[in-house]
Order: sequence, then structure tokens, then C-alpha cells
Amino acid sequence: MASERRDQAVRAAVEQGLLSGSEPVVALLDIAGIRASAAALRAAFQEVTTAPVLHAFAVKAAPLVPVLRLLGAEGIGAEVASPGELALARAAGVPPGRTVLDSPAKTEAELRTALALGIAVNADNPQELDRIDALVASSPTTSPLGLRVNAQIGAGAIGALSTATPTSKFGLALRDEGARDRVVRAYLDRPWLTRLHTHSGSQGLSLDLMVQGVRAVYDLAEEINAAAGRQQIDTLDIGGGLPVNFTSDEDTPAFADYARLLLREIPGLFDGRYGLVTEFGRSLLARHGTILARVEYTKTTGSRPIAITHAGAQVAARTVYDPASWPVRVAAYDDKGCPRTGPDVVQDVAGPACFAGDLLAEARALPLLSQGDVVAVLDTGAYYFTSHYAYNSLARPAVHGFRADGNGGVRFMTVRDAQTMDEIVAESGGAHPDALLEPGAEGDPAAAGTTGDDGRLSYPGASMDP
Repeated sequence: MASERRDQAVRAAVEQGLLSGSEPVVALLDIAGIRASAAALRAAFQEVTTAPVLHAFAVKAAPLVPVLRLLGAEGIGAEVASPGELALARAAGVPPGRTVLDSPAKTEAELRTALALGIAVNADNPQELDRIDALVASSPTTSPLGLRVNAQIGAGAIGALSTATPTSKFGLALRDEGARDRVVRAYLDRPWLTRLHTHSGSQGLSLDLMVQGVRAVYDLAEEINAAAGRQQIDTLDIGGGLPVNFTSDEDTPAFADYARLLLREIPGLFDGRYGLVTEFGRSLLARHGTILARVEYTKTTGSRPIAITHAGAQVAARTVYDPASWPVRVAAYDDKGCPRTGPDVVQDVAGPACFAGDLLAEARALPLLSQGDVVAVLDTGAYYFTSHYAYNSLARPAVHGFRADGNGGVRFMTVRDAQTMDEIVAESGGAHPDALLEPGAEGDPAAAGTTGDDGRLSYPGASMDP
């Protein structure tokens, strides 16, 4: 079971020194869990259709090359939304034919690169279509091309993640006056437009609302094909966004629940006429990531115990700033990495950042934490330790994948090294210490960085690496 593998990994991380006084926060990824989620996704759609389906992982959810490589080995492609994400997908070996480019702000250079590589592109708006017109006319491409539409079906429970609202910044608004006719005309004028794309949101969105968005794009595809007198649209990109249950280990809703609901409500989607693209992210990875942090100190304030840890806003910004929408489960372990026992005590679990709201959990009932204990922040495999918030110049934690052999043995593989102090200084302009001084002024040589024989910048007093 996933919980048993997690307990083994926590204990092994302490025993093997991945989590220590010098490395007080670390992120773990359960390889077996990731493989199981990928298999469940494939099986869910194989159950309802024989048409081709490209499952393209939303790279923003976990922009880590080894993760993309692992998912690729499991038959999952990549959905990218920036030049950086495309670079990661290419570094992971994801083929162009299994890559989809979505973004509301693609530059001409991005589009030219994608079209040259044969990557699928979903245009966001009429101006982008005009730009693609010119590029296609000047240099033919093998890229499948489509248009993103906003079905305007409304918001889910988290407004910031609802992308099909009446005024969403994404796609061409389908219910605006005259918009539907303009979309149909755009396809009739461009026989090379063969895809339609929609994405209604992610966490906080109900399955019923997600299905409404897919129905809207399916109905539009049928209308366009009828107007064209042929099947011009051959592929529907139905986005992703399956919500994750963050309150327990239970996977609800499951991929199979969603696929079966689509089959029941939109049977024509699966009759073999349309290929499909999905863009799941959080629902593939969230369950399989755990952040571990040492309890550096404990105290009591206003009669409430507080555990001060090394995991806070820098790895869990959404939880810290919007805890009602993004609560996390926290598990307590002792200093040996074994589950802590004892009666539950209401306490706060705080992070290291210098503001009062840096709390992972407030008034949470847990076995009382002690100095040197370990807290595990569960379900953090997507968007948490990969969406680093550099408040207080806190370092990005190391990320390790793990395999548990079922007999208590755990093997770790480095996915990403911990960020060093020299790297923090370099990212913060350490190579240009005198840049803002008046011309001819001299900086304080004791404060300036120096470059060693190995070419690395060092900054006096900054490096705490062992």
C-alpha cells in the first residue's frame, strides 16, 4: 500500500541521512505510485474507446526531467506552456508527436519553433491565429493545429483555477455574441485547423462541470464538421484537471469515474471518429509526493504548542496563503522516522519564513511533536516542491525518487539536487555586485563575490555547504 511505502521511505530517509541537521527538508516521490496512476489513466480511457488517445502530462505540475522521463516510459506525453517547459520535455526525450503546446501568450519565436518541430499547437485567440496563418504560409508544417475555446460554463470552488468563467483569460469565449459563428468561420477558412481544445479548470471543479465543458467542444466540433461537409476536426483536446481528494488516501474521483461519465453523457465522443488528448497533471502526481521536514524547535504560545519546521511557504505557498482551498495532511514521525504515537494534541505546524502566517497547519490535532521529530506533508507531488517560492532566499529542497522492496528496504534516486548557497547568490545577481554603483565608484571588496579557479562564484559567509 502507498501509506506503507511512505512509512518505509520516511524511516529510510532518516536512516540514510537524506533528512538530517544539514539537510532539514527533502521531497520524496513514490515511483511505484506514479506508475500506478499512469496505468490507471491509460486503462480508464482504453475501457471506453478504441480511438487513439494521447495523455499529455501538464508539465507545470512537476517540471522535473526525470519525472517526465518516467511518465514517458509509461506512455504519457507532455503538455507544455512555455519555452522552459518545452526545453524540459525535450531534455526528457518526449517526442514532438507526443507534445502539445498551450499558452495564452505564445511569442512568434515559440510558435516558429513548435511548428518546425511538428509539435501540436492550440491557438488561444484570433490574433494568434493570424500569426500562425503567416507562419504556415511561409513554411509548411506537420504540426496538428487547433483552437482553444472557453465554454463559459462557470466557476468551480476555487475561482483562480476555474478557466471557463464568462471572463476567463483563456481561449475564445464561445457564448459571447457572434463568437460561435466566428469560430466556425475560422475553421472553414483554414482547412489545416483539425483540432478543438478546451480546459475548464482543475482542483475544485466537479466532474459534472468538467463534462459540460467537454460536451460544449464536442457539439462545436460536430457543427464545424457539418458546415465543412467533411470531418475537418479529427481530434478533441479535452484538457485535464481531475480534482484530487486531499482529505484521505482514497482516490476519489478516479480516472475511470470520469471516463465512464463522459461515455454516458457524450457517447459520440467515443464512437471512433475523434482522437483524444488529455492534459492531466495534479491527479497523476499529487498522491505520490511527500515533503519531509525536521522539527527544529518547539514552543508554547498562548497555551498552544507550536512546532517550528523547515517546510513552509517556500514549498507550500498555496497552502500558506489560501489554507481553506489548499489544506494539507500532516503526519507526525519521531526522530528515527517511525510514526509518532500518543494522544492527539491541538498544535500549530509552522514553517521557517519570517512572517506570522507561515503555517502548514493551524490548530491541528496530532501526536505532540518534539524537537528533532519529522513532519511529513502528504499529497505534495504536484505543484508543491516544484513551484518554489524564494521568500527569505530559502533554498529549493532536494528531490529523491524511491522504490520500496516490500521487505523494509528502500532505494533512493536523486531527481534534483538541493539548491546551494552559491546558486542562490548567483541567481540574485552575485556576479554583478557593483552594477548599481556610480561609474568609477569602488565596491566594498570584502562584500564582493570572487570567482575561484573552478569558475564558481563564492560569496564571503554565504556558503553553508558541508
